[in-house]
Amino acid sequence: MDIGLLSVSLNVYSTHRIAEEAQRRDHYIELIDHMRCSVQLGGTAPAIYLDNEEITHSFDAIIPRIGNRVTAHGAMVVRQFELNGVFSSASSRGITRARNKVKTLQLLSRKKIPVVPTLITVNPATLEKQIELLGGPPVIIKLQEGTQGLGVMLAESTRSARSVVDTLLHLDSDILVQKYIEESGGEDLRLFVVGQQVVGSMKRSSATGDFRSNMHRGGSAEAIVPTAQETHMAVKAVKHLGLGIAGVDLVRSHNGPLLLEVNASPGLEALEAATGKNIAGEIVSYMERNVKIKRSF
Repeated sequence: MDIGLLSVSLNVYSTHRIAEEAQRRDHYIELIDHMRCSVQLGGTAPAIYLDNEEITHSFDAIIPRIGNRVTAHGAMVVRQFELNGVFSSASSRGITRARNKVKTLQLLSRKKIPVVPTLITVNPATLEKQIELLGGPPVIIKLQEGTQGLGVMLAESTRSARSVVDTLLHLDSDILVQKYIEESGGEDLRLFVVGQQVVGSMKRSSATGDFRSNMHRGGSAEAIVPTAQETHMAVKAVKHLGLGIAGVDLVRSHNGPLLLEVNASPGLEALEAATGKNIAGEIVSYMERNVKIKRSF
């Protein structure tokens, strides 16, 4: 199988591990920097170029690892591969949906998946009433495009929440105000879904003095066995977003598990370290199964 690995660098742990596993199974895998790719339309047929090299029909499958800041261009390149009949581990539509926290929560809430109580606001004048709807402060305030814990703030009072929202509105971004799930104790869960299975799960705990459990913010992780309800929620969320591979973040509350967000390009390093599982191998196996199915028709 010839695989295009859409990423900007092999020096990233997750990208390197996927390439390593693909090569170990005798697949050809090539790093494709999607930011150096162009799509040519018109003429006899659309074409995809990496710099000056045409790669339109070079791969049986692609694995997109699209960074947060280049979602639009990366998804456009993925879409053209899809239109050419190339199997992708994540649909272009799924990548775009998952990158937008607002769209993700809107869609999954409509599909009856329990999400953390959230308000989307652009009006600081009504913020006090909105926070009351969430049960009062403290609340979490997020930028919809934030990642790795960046753009996430804890407001202990309505006054501080108003000040934060007032400032963030100048960034021209959707702002999410979420209920702070105090009983979670600064912990959340990451369930890694490949296909229709959860192949690895960990509990992430925040560093001392921080409420964010992200590993990039100094948090710690340990392997867990998710409940049947948590597993069902994660698999259902990934399916509805149109992703083959994703990291689903949940938080445990007195009312059961609640969905925080879905990551279309989840990291492997912390999860493989915490669980001891070969998550990269699971990804390659998924590609093998689906390209085989595609070729059988």
